Amino acid sequence: MDLMHDSLQNLCIFHALDGLREGLSQFSGPSRAALIYAVTPQDPIRIYDPQGLLRGHEPKLRQLYLEDRDWARDGAQEKTDLPEEVLQQDLELSGLISFGGKSRSIRYQMWFTEHHPNICSAGPVTRWLEHATRLPSQDFACGNMLSVGTSGYVLQDCGRHAVRDHIVDARNLTMGWDTRLRIYPILEATLNISKTREEGEHPFGRLVFVEPASLETLHFLARFPSMEQPSLRDTKHIRKLLQSVEHSPNMLISDGNNILGAARGEIPEFSVIVDFKGAHGLLSLHCGPVCSFFDGAFHSTNRKPNLVQLEEALLELPLDDTTRYELFKTVNHLVRSAQERKHGCALALDFSTPPLNLSGQHLTHPLDLTMPENLSLATSLAKMDGALHIGSDLHLHGFACLLDGRSVPGENMARGARFNSALRFSAENEHVIVVVVSSDRPASTIQHGTELTALCEWSPVHRCLTPPPLLEDWLESSAD
Repeated sequence: MDLMHDSLQNLCIFHALDGLREGLSQFSGPSRAALIYAVTPQDPIRIYDPQGLLRGHEPKLRQLYLEDRDWARDGAQEKTDLPEEVLQQDLELSGLISFGGKSRSIRYQMWFTEHHPNICSAGPVTRWLEHATRLPSQDFACGNMLSVGTSGYVLQDCGRHAVRDHIVDARNLTMGWDTRLRIYPILEATLNISKTREEGEHPFGRLVFVEPASLETLHFLARFPSMEQPSLRDTKHIRKLLQSVEHSPNMLISDGNNILGAARGEIPEFSVIVDFKGAHGLLSLHCGPVCSFFDGAFHSTNRKPNLVQLEEALLELPLDDTTRYELFKTVNHLVRSAQERKHGCALALDFSTPPLNLSGQHLTHPLDLTMPENLSLATSLAKMDGALHIGSDLHLHGFACLLDGRSVPGENMARGARFNSALRFSAENEHVIVVVVSSDRPASTIQHGTELTALCEWSPVHRCLTPPPLLEDWLESSAD
């Protein structure tokens, strides 16, 4: 293989991975991507992992690719008109989503990205990786230097296509190919409605797209004459109609072309369900949520608090299982309430014995937060300036508490006083964990003056003009 052809293939891989990483970061939050591949049956297996996504999975990768060599079996035949003949499913590595394939132009490829803990469904991301599998195969087959970056641009803006592909695949598995619902118009209408305000208010209510063959199973409360059914393209009209079903069990019904009326009761199994919840919403199938939508785009997040780091920190403390569970559940409730009400708050979890004496509003008798009425009161008190003081006894010892301390490395003036005060306070009190919720939803877990939920700023990835390392060499370097 000459140098020019080698560089062309390396650039194809770079652009595809870079576009995939950028697109997934917009869809799921900061995301890494990696590729394991071999171009011809004679080539050794290589790895392109510029941001260390696969570090920690070396034993499994060694077994799969160097010892068992499953990747080299069942290869693509020499004669085929399809860009991909054999698709490779998820390798089921912990914390990762993977998908790959084999073709005439690329003997083997497996793409990887992170499985974020707060995604609605891994389906759209998997379909995204499927696009990443097919596009480089086409680039390698064409060998056109002028279009080498096209796949990267396509993968960067693949969110709506990935959501559509997942919905189509899920419905086909359940009901077969006989369907009249077209998913692209549904997705376009969903985003258009979500951006349309009525008297300054965001939309609320449920809009359900039902397969025409299942319409007769619905309990219609009101049905529109065929000549007066609003078109799905009439965004403003549908937004007004949503007011009739907001904050109620009723729902608007569509056959994918028009709004047919309002109904309530059980939803047919093959329906596409859109829940508008104000500035955001949720898109679901009968099998569960697919994705959320806000700011005019689809996203993978389920919008629930991401408190994985807090859960891990609690596991390291000398707490019994019941206390650990109840404390996490309490914090999760308070954080979620603050996020939904769109106000910031701070929770100082104090594991000292006896609890610290914080400056703030004290209580004659601490409130037992395992009691629903006390927890409800705590959610309201969290709106006040200052922190809630919660002990390991699951009691609220004070509110509007001031958290202070000396300056520490890692402070970020862009995050405000609440965040930086939590950094300082936790640095000087080793038996305290502070959870900070910003008014724009992000939740931070802070311990020992460090944000446990901090995201790494990945270094820029430079163009890959030389071949990525052999997997065998990569594994050896990780063992050193």
